[in-house]
Amino acid sequence: MALGALAPQAAEAARAFFVFGDSLVDNGNNNYLATTARADSPPYGIDYPTRRPTGRFSNGLNIPDFISQHIGSEPTLPYLSPELTGSRLLVGANFASAGIGILNDTGIQFVNIIRMFRQFEYFQEYQNRVTALIGPQRTKQLVNGALILITVGGNDFVNNYYLVPYSARSRQFSLPDYVKYVISEYRKLLTRLHDLGARRVLVTGTGPLGCVPAERAMRGRNGQCAADLQRAADLYNPQLVQLVKDLNSQYGSEIFVAVNTGKMQYNFISNPRAFGFTTSKVACCGQGPYNGLGLCTPASNLCPNRNVYAFWDPFHPSERANGFIVQEFMTGSTEYMYPMNLSTIMALDSRT
Repeated sequence: MALGALAPQAAEAARAFFVFGDSLVDNGNNNYLATTARADSPPYGIDYPTRRPTGRFSNGLNIPDFISQHIGSEPTLPYLSPELTGSRLLVGANFASAGIGILNDTGIQFVNIIRMFRQFEYFQEYQNRVTALIGPQRTKQLVNGALILITVGGNDFVNNYYLVPYSARSRQFSLPDYVKYVISEYRKLLTRLHDLGARRVLVTGTGPLGCVPAERAMRGRNGQCAADLQRAADLYNPQLVQLVKDLNSQYGSEIFVAVNTGKMQYNFISNPRAFGFTTSKVACCGQGPYNGLGLCTPASNLCPNRNVYAFWDPFHPSERANGFIVQEFMTGSTEYMYPMNLSTIMALDSRT
């Protein structure tokens, strides 16, 4: 009993961490849903400590796992996991769901996925559960003092605007107008997150969308990055940085931090050997040109050494690439982390 009574205090010593977004940061919520957007079968998780698939779209650790290590906390559990109870709630939670986007019509082909408005409803429900555990005042402190990561937006291009030729959204909007529309919808999401108590939020841009093995295989010319998706990322990412600046100015505080994951990834895509990768074009797991077609399954080609591949599957970076990305979160200049990196945030917030 005594140990149980101490548990909430102990768990609160480390900062809570909450994760929202898509497959780049999903720790396994989709395992609990009837959807094709899942990573719950081998060879996913082949390099995870348990050597088993967890629902992470990685051969091992993903971006939230590396962040958890850096802030000294255990990995966030998926919100839908039955293990997320009692004092484990105080570590935080992962609400992310593979396939989702900023827009509710993104990823409709995946049917049952947790769209952003629902991720936020779960966050509200989470706060109610924690309030029952430690009371309203301490819950507010836990949420206000938490680190939050939100990674969403890539699917609004890959699994919406460019999903099929003449998609509904591409008939409705030119690309520049679509980008403006997506950003205006993202503003609403980030405002809602602030309303729910978020006070320190890492907001990632999109990666180099046209350079993932899937797009090289399907849309690129002679294995080059797909120009249309690269243009989308080039239009979107600067507007996201501007949105972060606008919101911080509106709130009079540096709540949101723009994370230039596009530049972080492009560094090892354009010069893989500098990072110890032999290729940034071919996925470790997949089939077809660049192993970029279809899904990563037990029947796919599988590379023997994941550490020399920048991409694990047709869309997602390898564990080692995720580690490089999070290193830039920690120590990157304002070119990568605006207005400051995670090491600076942790130093600042430890004084308050």
